[in-house]
Amino acid sequence: MPDKPATKSDRKSEPRAHETSSRPGHVPFASLGISADLLKAVAQLGFEETSPIQSAAIPLIIAGIDVVGQSETGSGKTAAFCIPAIEKVDVGSKKTQVLILTPTRELATQVADEVHKLAAFRKSVHSVPIYGGASYERQFAELKRGAHIVVGTPGRLTDHMNRGTLDLSGIKMLILDEADRMLDMGFREDIDKILAAAPKERQTVFFSATISPQIQSLVRAHSRNPRTVRIEQKNVPGAPLVEQIYYEVRHHAKFDALVRAIDFHDVKSGLVFCNTQRMVDELADALVGRGYSAERLHGGMAQPQRTRVMNNFKKAAFEFLVATDVAARGIDVNDLELVVNYDLPYDAEDYIHRIGRTGRAGRKGRAVTLVTGAGIYKLQSIERFTKAKIRREQVPSIEAVEGRRSDALFEKIRTTLESNDFARHTLLVDRLLELGHTPTDVASAILHHFTPAANNRDATDLPQPVFGNDSAQPEDGHQRRKNVRRVGNNPGNKNFRGGGGARFTKGRPGKKGGRPKG
Repeated sequence: MPDKPATKSDRKSEPRAHETSSRPGHVPFASLGISADLLKAVAQLGFEETSPIQSAAIPLIIAGIDVVGQSETGSGKTAAFCIPAIEKVDVGSKKTQVLILTPTRELATQVADEVHKLAAFRKSVHSVPIYGGASYERQFAELKRGAHIVVGTPGRLTDHMNRGTLDLSGIKMLILDEADRMLDMGFREDIDKILAAAPKERQTVFFSATISPQIQSLVRAHSRNPRTVRIEQKNVPGAPLVEQIYYEVRHHAKFDALVRAIDFHDVKSGLVFCNTQRMVDELADALVGRGYSAERLHGGMAQPQRTRVMNNFKKAAFEFLVATDVAARGIDVNDLELVVNYDLPYDAEDYIHRIGRTGRAGRKGRAVTLVTGAGIYKLQSIERFTKAKIRREQVPSIEAVEGRRSDALFEKIRTTLESNDFARHTLLVDRLLELGHTPTDVASAILHHFTPAANNRDATDLPQPVFGNDSAQPEDGHQRRKNVRRVGNNPGNKNFRGGGGARFTKGRPGKKGGRPKG
């Protein structure tokens, strides 16, 4: 692994297979020349294969080449530069060797979390987020202790440079994440100052959703012979005739939003998509813990086990399948009522493949997408490329769910009364009436006995998210320049933990076998 950027002569000899404007395919991480420690961390996080931006950019960045990556939010670009950044670190030195610039404190925290997870088997690699609104003293202490990778916002980084608390003399790699947003927020002056202070013999990597003239100017001023990796969406067919809705929720409320959607629409058969094996395992356990019959499907399972699960799902042996995109290929179930994007897919094509599994054979289908924070930008990108309208709805309230349950029960009772198929129960009702109870009391008591009580997911209503501009403000003391477009926020990316170790059983609360054993 080279410690310094490749020279011009080195770059001429580099294979150019990855320099392309077409969408690269998904490949195993092991094919990208990543070290065993990083591969182990990737596997622990549950990723089965690369996203297009990862397969295109990682080999180039590892080779020491300056890269300009154009890819939408949610494409997996964070890992595309974090993996090579960790590979670049020489743990024998305490100097800061990788500097990652982000537009907001939220994104700085998110990227720092990603570095921490990917460096799980390289405990000697130290990283620290640096952003406004946090204690200077604490940040200085972290920097003095030795931070190989620093992730920060431009304003706070320049403050530390001015105070002499951030030393850039050891920088090998400098990364600008969401460079277009940083320019939109008026950080060009700070960026120029930081880049000028770093060693000239360094590698510079830019990631941006758009390549504007301003971005091109920045690249020309601060990089050498950069290679462009542009991930373009294919022209995808129109979305199938499926009702498409999304809920905008806080990250911690995603699971409750999921079960509300299931109960509100009275779903008996659904497919829930997650992006990692780890998330699939946690969500499947959580669903079983709430009384649903659910199974999991991902690439970490043995093939015979995967085949058994797929066959049982087709036979409706359980209600919900939680799966990754890779493992779900080949699933063909005609009466699937609901597809849920628990995690947003990487691109529009994956979205089409996911929701296309419902609404088949002339049946009505429904697709629900859960969106948190800056994921709304990715959803808007999916809308543009699919030319489909994805309607925003509020997460169903407790009252709405109970109303649907009451309506469904009313219809069942009305149908039974009209069919006159209840004669065998009249003797029991007569006995109860003889005790002096009114018909209304008897009917209410029977309904109370046979209707499952609302379980703990309905204890409180879900708070509605507030995604304003506050969370995307630049750090304290660095206001945006005038006449600049205001932008949304970037959330953290903390994994959901949903009960572990539950065995899969059939049924729901109130049904026999509807709770996990053990």
